Amino acid sequence: MWRQADDYCLQLAGDILPSVQKRLTMFIMRAKVQARDASDDTVRLVVAGKQAAAAVNAALGTTPETAMSSVTVEDGLVIRVGDDKFVLSVAPGHAAKVWQSLCAFATPVGAPVWDWLRLNAGIPMIVSATQEQFVPQMVNLEVIGGVSFQKGCYPGQEIVARSQYLGKLKRRMFLAHVDAVAAPGDALYSADIEGQATGTVVNAAPAPGGGFDVLVVAQVESTHSQTLHLKAADGAALTLKPLPYALPE
Repeated sequence: MWRQADDYCLQLAGDILPSVQKRLTMFIMRAKVQARDASDDTVRLVVAGKQAAAAVNAALGTTPETAMSSVTVEDGLVIRVGDDKFVLSVAPGHAAKVWQSLCAFATPVGAPVWDWLRLNAGIPMIVSATQEQFVPQMVNLEVIGGVSFQKGCYPGQEIVARSQYLGKLKRRMFLAHVDAVAAPGDALYSADIEGQATGTVVNAAPAPGGGFDVLVVAQVESTHSQTLHLKAADGAALTLKPLPYALPE
């Protein structure tokens, strides 16, 4: 989410845009505020890699100095989402020029590579197959700064606060690899929970070496003592991988 001129832009999966827009509209109390599909207002480009900052600097003249900050340029907005990752929100009339400038320093690889990079950074993307299945902590949002506990009232705050301050989460999001095709919403099974799913695939992306890397929400106890299997109790086994951040004990 970022501010661009007088607008606040929320980037999300296209298949949940209509339902999220409808839901946000229910809470608009002022006539001058509108929630609308702004997909065609700008062209979003992402740049990642060790030379990403240099490429963005060369194409647009500047980059934000710190992660999760932005800077306005003549062609649009540059958002730094990590040490080596940038999102560019560019005016459509300037997009071709920016693309050509970036191509002098970087190789076009397509959206699946960005999906894989985001996934391996442990950042979830909710889609229609997983919508409304998780509280924020289940997908580690409180660990990566994706939810604030200092804000005022908001819908669902009670269950979010209760998950944070009372008890212990039984389900968490983990990073894993599986040598099979996986997709968001696929069920996971383990031997300790017979007859019912122990988890769900949140996101999946083809891995460079074959198979799929996946973010999954699963029973924490199952990940400690059992092997997770995709789609069936005897399905392809998942191999857990370390997340780039530490989870609370």
